[in-house]
Order: sequence, then structure tokens, then C-alpha cells
Amino acid sequence: MTPNESRSLLVELQTEELPPKALNNMGQAFADGLLKTLREQHLVDADATVTAYATPRRLAAVISSVKGQADDQPFSEKLMPVKIGLDADGNLTPALSKRLESKGLGHLTAQDLHVESDGKQDCLFAKGMAKGAALAEGLQAALDYSITHLPIPKVMRYQLSDGQTSVRFVRPAHSLIALWGDDVVAVNTLGLQAGRSTKGHRFMCESLITIQSPESYVGQLETEGKVIASYADRRARIEAQLQDACTRLDASLGTDPEVVELLDEVTALVEHPSVYVGQFDPIFLEVPPECLILTMRLNQRYFPLFDPKQGTLTNQFLIVSNMQLDDPSNIIQGNEKVILPRLADARFFFETDRKQPLEERVSSLENSVYHNKLGSQRKRVERMRTIIRALAERLGADVTLADRAALLAKADLNTNMVGEFPELQGVMGAYYAAADGEDASVIDALRNQYQHRLNNAVTDASLVSALLFLTERAETLMGIWGIGLAPTGERDPYALRRAALGLISAFEQLEAGGYLGDIAQSRLDLNELLQIAAQSFEEGELAASTLAEVQDFIYERYKNQLVANGHDRNVVEAVLAQQPPLQQVQARIQACSEFAALPESQSLASANKRIGNLLRKAETELPQINKDLFSEPAEGDLHLFMQLVAPSAEQEFLAGKFSASLKTLARFKEPVDNFFADVMVMAEDPAVRNNRLALLQKLHQLMNQVADISRLAA
Repeated sequence: MTPNESRSLLVELQTEELPPKALNNMGQAFADGLLKTLREQHLVDADATVTAYATPRRLAAVISSVKGQADDQPFSEKLMPVKIGLDADGNLTPALSKRLESKGLGHLTAQDLHVESDGKQDCLFAKGMAKGAALAEGLQAALDYSITHLPIPKVMRYQLSDGQTSVRFVRPAHSLIALWGDDVVAVNTLGLQAGRSTKGHRFMCESLITIQSPESYVGQLETEGKVIASYADRRARIEAQLQDACTRLDASLGTDPEVVELLDEVTALVEHPSVYVGQFDPIFLEVPPECLILTMRLNQRYFPLFDPKQGTLTNQFLIVSNMQLDDPSNIIQGNEKVILPRLADARFFFETDRKQPLEERVSSLENSVYHNKLGSQRKRVERMRTIIRALAERLGADVTLADRAALLAKADLNTNMVGEFPELQGVMGAYYAAADGEDASVIDALRNQYQHRLNNAVTDASLVSALLFLTERAETLMGIWGIGLAPTGERDPYALRRAALGLISAFEQLEAGGYLGDIAQSRLDLNELLQIAAQSFEEGELAASTLAEVQDFIYERYKNQLVANGHDRNVVEAVLAQQPPLQQVQARIQACSEFAALPESQSLASANKRIGNLLRKAETELPQINKDLFSEPAEGDLHLFMQLVAPSAEQEFLAGKFSASLKTLARFKEPVDNFFADVMVMAEDPAVRNNRLALLQKLHQLMNQVADISRLAA
């Protein structure tokens, strides 16, 4: 075989157990980094592909069509200006000689260099053919790049076997394979020299595996090492085994998104998956299912099983083991034994917590700090009560029940169960409230207060729940932002971005349920909500600019969400520039999108932009429109057209018929075009100029009721 022929390349780094939640991304990044760097060095063919492999104890990649030696490449190297590089006699100056030596071009003479202008001055360039990189050299660079650019959640430092050298990596590495065809490539990393041997399964393979070639890697690992190298293949096999077990048992894995997350995680925990069935005493099913499900999934990585018809939890679960045995009874019994104390704890916590009514727990919240600048959870509850009572009065909810929901909202935080499983806050409060005989609307409110968003139109039965959901987010946003803890970059420890999106969803679903009134008599808008929330805090507790900043933040989050969901950015910005009521945003975007498609839209958008620029130059107070000052027919025509058409556009707007209102405004194209064609707005006579500006101001207000259509201009 000749050096410039193409072969497949295998690189494998065998390690201690890698972080499971990051494994798949790390494997892909490792492979992509190798291909990227080799491609930059022209060491792969144009059609080269990379396949990533990742198991709990290895990262690997197989790259097709890799060259042993890159083709020679033309190069052009700018050196320095001619006046610095050459003396009066045209010879190399010491500065240029030193530059050439540093670049390995010391053999070049003045006659070998080229003079070209860089746009400012004449410069010296070295041109020629550079020898292509050898694979060993190129792969070393690729390996170094991939190791240092892995998306590692946390790097550790460990000492090598020499007892002196320390290296940094996600986990200690034990061996390195680099095979180009059947030849070992001499590279190294993390104190390891490349070879062709690797370890197989920790328990089912005792001897080292000698890999013959990149093509044999996957097959040898599975047959000799009992390791399934491909993350996707392992995941598919686990999923198939889980479904087979469900079919045999007439059971279901459930429909929670957590099932997918758990499947991804266990795929990263095993190298040779086998699924077994375990069970527990049915007496534990008396405990709320959320507790048992969380225990099994979070603590033990088991898959709880559900009755496929009723959707109720059963006393069976599936275990994804890293061992394949003819008799797995020891594994099954061991896992059943491990889970028993956890289930017993959950049962004990539930029974103990129910002995004290939720209401009696409220006073203990005084000892739980919410934030040292905002006081205790008890103080927070009082703020929430203030907010929700005001909202209930505005929207026609039962004030007593709404207040009760806010009073009990955080009462479960000091329970044993929530202390053990913080993820169950709210859920456990609902169970304990039900045991105490609380009203159904209060129970529903406690259970749903921590949802990410509201997904269904609000009804009379869910109104109290929606108000608690809205209250919790308004209080959080105003309080946390108001003490200077606004999100920065990727940091958002109080989940204010999520709270903003949840608040938006509440407005949308309250509107869908008909609780917010019409445009003319709106019962609640965002500014009013934030004012109500701000008034629940003590004077001086929040920064003065909090309300305006939080309002801008919420609209900005809404804009990002809408654009991410596929809406046209210009349309979204046109609507949100007016900061309309949140519950109207979707309808206005639909109307604005329809308007943007009309043939008149671009002309009117450009005119509107021009009007806005003119009005910014106007006096602060413009006079009333005086028809006697019209001197051009186009002025009177536009004014008359406004008088005839404006009432219809305004009535349609106030009725929430945004599309109809904008279509009515589209009729302004001709009189507006004529106005700008025939009328000099900035006339020398101040009275005439201000009268024309006043006419345009009236038109500008009319045109921008639904959205700032100037933002639609191309």
C-alpha cells in the first residue's frame, strides 16, 4: 500500500465510566472533531464520512477514505512590506531573513519572493507548494483538537503511572487505538501511546481484544468483548427489549417525556444491555404513584410499568442490566431488595405527613428562607395572597378559594416527602389537601402551580388554578428581578425565562376561556398584573426600574419563542413593538402576516417608516388639523379619506378584528402615495408644516394600532 492511498481510520480512547448524560454528545463531538481537523489538513477524501461510537467506557470514531499523506498544497504567505523586507540594493533585510527562518522558508532568496499590493502598500509574498501533512502528524493534531474541544461537563485532573505527570480529562484514560487500515498510527494523548488493543465488557470479557482493522472494530467488540459500540444501536436494542417485555406482561411504559430521557440515560450506562422484570409488594401502591415512579426512575433507573387500559401504576418494573445471564434471578432479586427500603421510606413519609393538616404547616414556613433579601416562604405566601385576591376580584373568581389556594401553595415544602423528593412539591400538597378535605379547585391549583405552561383554555373549574399559576410567576419575576438577579447569559438559577413563558401561556389560556374581556374593556393586562405584584412587596424592596424591565423581558422572551416557532421575525417585531396585551399577540401576528402578503403592504410600510422619521423631527405638541391650511389637493384628499375610512378601521380594531382592520387600512395606499408625491411636508411656513405633520401624526396612530407596520418595510 502506498502512503497517498485511502483507507479507513479507527481511533478509540478507552476510559473509566464516562458521565452518562453527556456521553452521546461527547461521542459525536469526538468524532466530528477528528474529521474536521483531518479535513482541514487535506487528509481525507471529499466523500469521507465519520461514524461515532460511545459506550460508558470508550469514545471512538471510524472515518472512511483517509489518506496516509496529504497532497502537496499551494501556499501564499504574506511576509512584510517591501520597504521593510528589502534594502536599497534589493537584498533581504535581517528582519525578513529572520521571518523566513521562523516559517521554515530560510532557503528562499529575494528572487523567489513575489511583490503584490495588499490594497495599502506593496508587500512581499512567499508562494509555492507546501508538502502535504503525513497522517501521523495530522492525526496527532486532530486528536489534540478533539480532546480539548469535548463538551465535558466537568474536567478532572489525575496522575499518570509515572507518579509525576498530571493530565486533565473527563475521566482517567487507559488505552488508545489508532488504526489506519491494519497499520498502527504513532500518535499519543493523555500519556498513552497508540496501539491496537482495548478492553471489552468489564465483567463478561477478561482478556484484551486485539483489533484487526477499522472494519472489524464493531464486530470484534461485540463478539469478543461483549460490547455494543454504537450508542444508537444499544438504544434501539434496549427499546426493543422493553417493548417485548411490555407485550409479554400486557403492560405499558407510560407516555411521560421522562421515559425517553431515562432510555437515553440507561443507554449510556450499559455496554451490553439485557432487560429483566422485577416487582414489589402491591401494598406500596397505596402511596401516591408519583412518589413510586420518581423513586424507580430517578434513584434506580428502573422503568415502572402501567396498566395499558387504565394508565394506573402496577407493582412491576423493568431493569436494564449490563449483564446477560442465563439465570438472572440474582440480579432481579438484588434489584428488588435494593428498591424495597426506598418504597418503605416513601410509604412512611406519606403516612407521617398526612397526620398534620396542611394549614398547620403554613406557620412553619416562617423558618424557611425564600431569599435573604425577600424574607421567608411565609412572607412570600402573604405576597401571593395579596396578588391572587386582586386577580380574583378582577376576573370574577371565588376570592375565598383563591386566597385559600395561595395560603396552602407552599405548605408542603416542609413535609418529609418533599424534603426527600423536591420534584414533588405541589403534587404532594394536592394529595395532602385532598386528605384534609379541601375544595377541588384548591387541590387542582396546588397540583398544577409548578407546570411549565398552561395548555388548555381556562374554565370556571380551573380558574383558581390558573390564577395561582399566574400569581406564582408574577411574584417570582418581580421579586427575583427586583433584587438584581436577572438572568445573564446561560445563568438563570431562578428559571425566570421559564416563568415568563409560563405567564404568557396563562394570559393566552385565560383569553381562550373568555376571562380577560374585550379590547375596550380589558379586565387585565401585563402592566396591571406587574403593578399588582409590585404592590405586594414592601416599599424599597424592589429596584425602581423593576416593573419596566420585567415587562420588556417578558415581551423579549415572547419574541424569541414566536420566532423559534417559525413566525416571520419582521412580523413578530412589528406586533411586539407596540407591547400589546399578551392575549392578543397571536391574533395580531396572524393579521399582520396576512397584511404583509397584500400588494399594498410594502408601499404603506415604507410610507409609515417615513412618517415616523418626520414625526421625530416635529415639535413636541402638534396643533389640531386645520383644513383651511391645506394648499394641495392631495392634503384634502388624504384628510377626507381618513374621515371616511378611519371609523371602520377603529371599530374593527376595537372588536378584535385585526385582519379586517389592516385590510381596511390597505385602502390608504393611493391617497398616501399621492400625498408624498405632491406635498412637501417640511414647508417653510411653520403653520403649514405643523398642520401637515399633524395630519401625518393622525394617520400614523391609525396605521399602527395593530402593529408597527414600518417594521415590515423591506
